[in-house]
Amino acid sequence: MAKLYYYYSAMNAGKSTVLLQSAHNYQERGMDVLLLTASIDDRFETGKISSRIGISAEASLFDKNTNIPELVKSRNESNALSCILIDESQFLTKEQVYDLSEIVDNLHIPVLAFGIRTDFQGELFEGSQALLAWSDKLIELKTVCHCGSKATMVIRMNEQGIPVKEGAQVEIGGNDRYLSVCRKHFKEAVRD
Repeated sequence: MAKLYYYYSAMNAGKSTVLLQSAHNYQERGMDVLLLTASIDDRFETGKISSRIGISAEASLFDKNTNIPELVKSRNESNALSCILIDESQFLTKEQVYDLSEIVDNLHIPVLAFGIRTDFQGELFEGSQALLAWSDKLIELKTVCHCGSKATMVIRMNEQGIPVKEGAQVEIGGNDRYLSVCRKHFKEAVRD
C-alpha cells in the first residue's frame, strides 16, 4: 500500500542525500520516479537536487502555483511512476500536500517528501505543517548542534554571524546564513 512519508529535520541532516539514494534504489530496479524541488531554492543549479556530499540529479520544479496532480498525470501517461520524491517540501502549500495525499490514496504512488520542519523563528512552514498533519509516516533525520546534542532548530545569521530575530520566513541560504542547533542554544540565540 502506498504511503505519504515526511522526512524532516533541521538543516544539514542529509535530507537530499537520502532522497537521492531512494531515487537511485528505484531507478536501478528499472522503476520511474518523479523528482521535484522548489523553484525558489537557487543555491545550487536550478532544476537539480544537490547534496552537500557531491551527488545530484535533475528534477522538475514546483512553486506555490504548480498543479502537481497535472504534472503527475502527464508524467504517468508516458511511463508509470513508481514513486514521487520531493526536496524542499516545506515550500509546498497546504493544498499541494492534500493533492499529494490524493495521489497516494487514489493512484497508489508512494510520495516521499523531505524538508525542514521549522523556520528561524521556531515556526512551522506551511508545507511542513500540512505534512505533519497528513503524512502516513513521519521520519526524523538527525543532525547535531555544536554542543553535541540533537539539533532540532535553525538560527538565521546576518553577514557578521549575529543571529537574526525578525524578517521574512523564507530567505534562501546555506551554511553561510543558517546554523542547526538544539532547542537550548536556539532559545539562547533568540533571547533579547
